[in-house]
Amino acid sequence: MKIGILSDTHRKINKAKDTIEMLKKEGAEFLIHAGDIVEVEILQLLVQSKLKYIAVYGNNDAHLIKYHENYNLVQEPYYFKLADTKFKLMHLPYYMSSDSEVIIFGHTHEFLLDFTANGTLYINPGENCARNKPISESLMLEVLADKFLVTYYTRKEKDEKYKSKIFSYQRIKNNG
Repeated sequence: MKIGILSDTHRKINKAKDTIEMLKKEGAEFLIHAGDIVEVEILQLLVQSKLKYIAVYGNNDAHLIKYHENYNLVQEPYYFKLADTKFKLMHLPYYMSSDSEVIIFGHTHEFLLDFTANGTLYINPGENCARNKPISESLMLEVLADKFLVTYYTRKEKDEKYKSKIFSYQRIKNNG
């Protein structure tokens, strides 16, 4: 299963739109937003993608609580299973214990992949909003029976195409 992941869109609706469209084009079957959504229009983009999705509240999203019933918004830490894999989703990196196979967070605006010896994959897709650096970031997680494939996407402001880099991690099935 291919899972598109983005975070920290803030007020950049067009960047979020471009990213969601690109992830769909690359075969995403599910979308995850790791918080700091900020604009209700970004939640609407997730719905309009026609993909199943989940979005966690970030520290800049308290005003979105009034839309809670209209969108698939969750509070952190949020545990769920997808593609026979246990996930933990949060915005703030406060619940970092290795109690899931995949732990996704945002907030820091820094791309991070860390695969631990016990088989936990930590993911921060970086900032989609391109606030702290001149690139918009996102990624695709492909969950396979024996491995995780992660494609990290970046795009500079003036570029039409996304650049990508692929990472592969052998799964260790002891967290599920």
